[in-house]
Amino acid sequence: MNTVEINGSFYSLQRPERYLRWRDRTPDDFRFTVKGSRFITHMLRLRGVETALANFLASGVLALEAKLGPILWQLPPRQAFEPDRLSAFFDLLPRTTHDAAALARHHDDKVTFPPHTDVSADRRLRHALEVRHPSFTDPRFPELLRAHDIALVVADTAGMWPYLEDVTSDLVYVRLHGDVELYASGYGDETLTAWATKIERWRSAGLDVYVYFDNDIKVKAPGDAMALAAKLGLRPASPGE
Repeated sequence: MNTVEINGSFYSLQRPERYLRWRDRTPDDFRFTVKGSRFITHMLRLRGVETALANFLASGVLALEAKLGPILWQLPPRQAFEPDRLSAFFDLLPRTTHDAAALARHHDDKVTFPPHTDVSADRRLRHALEVRHPSFTDPRFPELLRAHDIALVVADTAGMWPYLEDVTSDLVYVRLHGDVELYASGYGDETLTAWATKIERWRSAGLDVYVYFDNDIKVKAPGDAMALAAKLGLRPASPGE
């Protein structure tokens, strides 16, 4: 297990020193995925987000350097499938760290601390989208993601929101929110075996697979993560952030 999803960035701008601390306290092969700001996804609802996106990127995300993995964008349940709105947003998303740094320099005074707007090297930057409105079962949706090279989040939500499994990029991003009860129930051995089989199939197809457990109300996530890692032959999780 060599990755973690940073969720605090969804609720508020973090600070560069936090990202630097996370970067410096983890092994060289560790990767952080960063959850995009809810101000962009839930409040602005993807419109007029240029400055907000610059602020998010200037907050220290790029300080992770080579340890920066995909950026996750989660839409609210009320957000329906609107192809034009999504396309306009996707066109704004930087696809390299150099482009992200250039955009970050357009931050405004909501970044109340010294921004981080430089990178040591130009690296590919990938994005994943999690959706929750039933209108996203529209077959045009995965085609739109493929056209923009955006990964579709495979989200297991205990039946609360649509389950979609289309592969739309070379990245498969899985979020396991609870098998029976959202955010609470754990995953049994049979279910974890089924997930391990899917993951191995994706990996055999040459896809990068990131998997995160979000069933943490009853502290089920760590044990489930370790059990799934064992089924996949991965090393045990190390203590960390």
